[in-house]
Amino acid sequence: MLGGGPSGVLAHPLGPADVPSSREWRSHWLQRSRDWETEGAVAAAGERAAKTKMAAAPGSVAAAASAAGPRRPPPAGPGGGVGAGPGAAAGPAAAAALGEAAGPGLPDEAGLAGARQLQEAAGDPDAPPKKRLRAAEAAEAAAAAAAAGSGKLEERLYSVLCCTVCLDLPKASVYQCTNGHLMCAGCFIHLLADARLKEEQATCPNCRCEISKSLCCRNLAVEKAVSELPSECGFCLRQFPRSLLERHQKEECQDRVTQCKYKRIGCPWHGPFHELTVHEAACAHPTKTGNELMEILDEMDQSHRKEMQLYNSIFSLLSFEKIGYTEVQFRPYRTDDFITRLYYETPRFTVLNQTWVLKARVNDSERNPNLSCKRTLSFQLLLKSKVTAPLECSFLLLKGPYDDVKISPVIYHFVFTNESNETDYVPLPIVDSVECNKLLAAKNINLRLFLFQIQK
Repeated sequence: MLGGGPSGVLAHPLGPADVPSSREWRSHWLQRSRDWETEGAVAAAGERAAKTKMAAAPGSVAAAASAAGPRRPPPAGPGGGVGAGPGAAAGPAAAAALGEAAGPGLPDEAGLAGARQLQEAAGDPDAPPKKRLRAAEAAEAAAAAAAAGSGKLEERLYSVLCCTVCLDLPKASVYQCTNGHLMCAGCFIHLLADARLKEEQATCPNCRCEISKSLCCRNLAVEKAVSELPSECGFCLRQFPRSLLERHQKEECQDRVTQCKYKRIGCPWHGPFHELTVHEAACAHPTKTGNELMEILDEMDQSHRKEMQLYNSIFSLLSFEKIGYTEVQFRPYRTDDFITRLYYETPRFTVLNQTWVLKARVNDSERNPNLSCKRTLSFQLLLKSKVTAPLECSFLLLKGPYDDVKISPVIYHFVFTNESNETDYVPLPIVDSVECNKLLAAKNINLRLFLFQIQK
């Protein structure tokens, strides 16, 4: 109970000297309300910084939310029992949430600096409110910058290590010009081939310095760095280092597309690997009758029959009495037309006691072959010496001993006479346009010619 004073007035428990006046009460509450507003802004800034960190590390959202805790309401009086307001409770919790949400993907220095700034901003009640607000905003900006920088590290490496032509990460060899600009093997070969077709000097797309196989070199450090960058599997959508991705897609991925083991007897099933066992157990092809399987086997025999015919033809040619072969080198030349066209020709060579010349052209002398994505080579065999009787020959071109171009063997036949001493242009059986670009990018085309004289 409150005691009574001498004049009958109720006495304050703190004593008459400690009772604040109405003006002091008013100024005290105005100051506290301003402090509470500032502390609320500090707490909100801390929460925004924590949310920014949690966006970079989704797994830590619950931990950050529980660490922040509910916001306490302001106390009801200005005396010694007055609470510190929401900022004191939310500040350290937000700092702790910031550290938890940072996760392993964020730089440690940035996370620690942001947490330290939040701690200093919200944990020091003697600091001026404006200083605490500025510290919290700086911590929020640092947290946002750290989250953005670490989350886009792989994207930044992607933009640094990508090919300057196709803007994709190289899959195999990486070449660089004299100024260090990177090109994947396919684009590098394509640039050299285009320059050959246009009769120009090949240049780097970035700095326009000259490039060639002798001026450019491989960058092994970039090749190793690219092989360690993560890449997404096209089947299971998981990420693996590029050096392990091919093996994963061929042997380990449970979602890779595979075929039924009974495809040789006509089963057309294609599906994910994890469903293969169930399908093979229910596949109806093993129970088919012999008559049903004969139709499928006949189609397979027709495809194999063509391959066997080629091998049998080669073996029969090897039994001929007169066989000759030589290494031929196609050299690039230009026609005398107003719009010059590229063609290749070999020096004269002697095989089977006769003098021969080979010529080749790109896309059958198309006007602008450099504008076409599909490129082919065709060649022609010319007999330069005179013959007394028709000379019937079979011939084929294969890759040279030091080239890696892929050529499928095709045998051509022709009867040479003095009046008809050159064959029509026949296609050089290269696999695709990539192999054609390899030949065009080289200084010369080196192949091996086989000639078989047919005796009647």
